[in-house]
Amino acid sequence: AMEGGTATSRKVMVVADPTRESATALQYALSHAVLENDSLILLHVENPDSWRHKFSFLKRPSQAASSTAFSAEGGGGELDFLEAMKQACEIAQPKIRVQAEKVDIDGKEKAAAILSQSLAHGVDILVIGQRQSLSNAILGLHLKSNSFFVGFVLTHCNRQRRNGSFRGLNTADYLIENSKCTCVAVQKRGQNAGYLLNTKTHKNFWLLA
Repeated sequence: AMEGGTATSRKVMVVADPTRESATALQYALSHAVLENDSLILLHVENPDSWRHKFSFLKRPSQAASSTAFSAEGGGGELDFLEAMKQACEIAQPKIRVQAEKVDIDGKEKAAAILSQSLAHGVDILVIGQRQSLSNAILGLHLKSNSFFVGFVLTHCNRQRRNGSFRGLNTADYLIENSKCTCVAVQKRGQNAGYLLNTKTHKNFWLLA
């Protein structure tokens, strides 16, 4: 970025969840997507039915610390991971502006809620972690021509997909195709192997670490 405020400030949004994929997306954004004058928005889209009472281990003890401080009940502590992500960003990139936001799905699909928020904030780049594809996961296990196992897994997962159980896995693909801004879906490839990126114009683009 240029000095003296002459560079154009952009808005980069990262979909923030307490998952490895989300951490990878944030790592990529901080190292490759964000410049000095940019703003970074951490967006957590919450489904109250599925997120509440989970990830309570991420909660900090309340001021009145007790043996039940880390229980699932409590005053909003289940989202402390979002604050931790914000603090990590401020340490890694002290010259950027960072804000963390939580929105409820409120009956919407997660992808639609993210898309709506990216439009509302006038985001220039949207970054989301993407799970490893089923085929890549199977290959990663180095299975040696066990066709029965592979066939069983594929059949089972296709059935689950038809039943709607795997709709969340398509969030990244939906955003790539429908986002008005550039959407980058990020996968981590090994400890030091870099990233596998997907955008509307680049599929399976390998970016070395």
